Amino acid sequence: MSDRRVLLRLLTTICLVMTLGVSMSVYGFGGDSWKEEVLLHDGSKIIVERTVERGGRHEIGQRPPYKEQRLSFGLPGTDRIITWEDHYSQDLGQANFLPMALDISSGTPYLVAYPMGCLSYNKWGRPNPPYVVFQYQSKEWKRIRLEELPAEIKAPNVIFSMPDIKVEEFGKRFITAEMIKGLIDSYQQPEFKTILREPVKPKSLGSTNCEDRVLYKGHWILPNDSIAREFLDRQTK
Repeated sequence: MSDRRVLLRLLTTICLVMTLGVSMSVYGFGGDSWKEEVLLHDGSKIIVERTVERGGRHEIGQRPPYKEQRLSFGLPGTDRIITWEDHYSQDLGQANFLPMALDISSGTPYLVAYPMGCLSYNKWGRPNPPYVVFQYQSKEWKRIRLEELPAEIKAPNVIFSMPDIKVEEFGKRFITAEMIKGLIDSYQQPEFKTILREPVKPKSLGSTNCEDRVLYKGHWILPNDSIAREFLDRQTK
């Protein structure tokens, strides 16, 4: 084979590698899994297996957003394994939530989640305090009002912010309840340190400062933005 052909093949290979690299940096993918020791309100502990997958559009140099999430645990006193999942949402371009608290009251599991980003906060009704609460009933997770969350469930108890990154920083695949408490104690915003029960003034919470938007033909726009509505109407004709 001539030197010219060798050089041509080498250049082709380099271009292919660079193209794949750019594609991966723009769209990205990945995943991780670990176990957390979760302290329940009654002082008992359960082991929770967590998995997150990242993927989708993102800025070069940044990690992709969370695309899929899964959280599994054994229900104490039974042989049942219960799983909570959060899937990719087309209107958000990512998953919906960041889990904050998992607890069990009278044999019933509850999960408190935080809307992940302003679009998710709008999608889930702009709750104040900014939580979306789920109860496991009839073999599925159903959203309930914050007022229905048992009063004894008061504190976040799972890794909340950037969980996979925090696990990397710990350098372990088993995160103890003490390690999780240390993270929660380091949070500055009050809604991350405890589960608030009363509405808070808008500027007191990060999420409540999110601009009010509505989903219109696949796009999040200001509620009274007639220009955007007309534009989208023309685009969909």
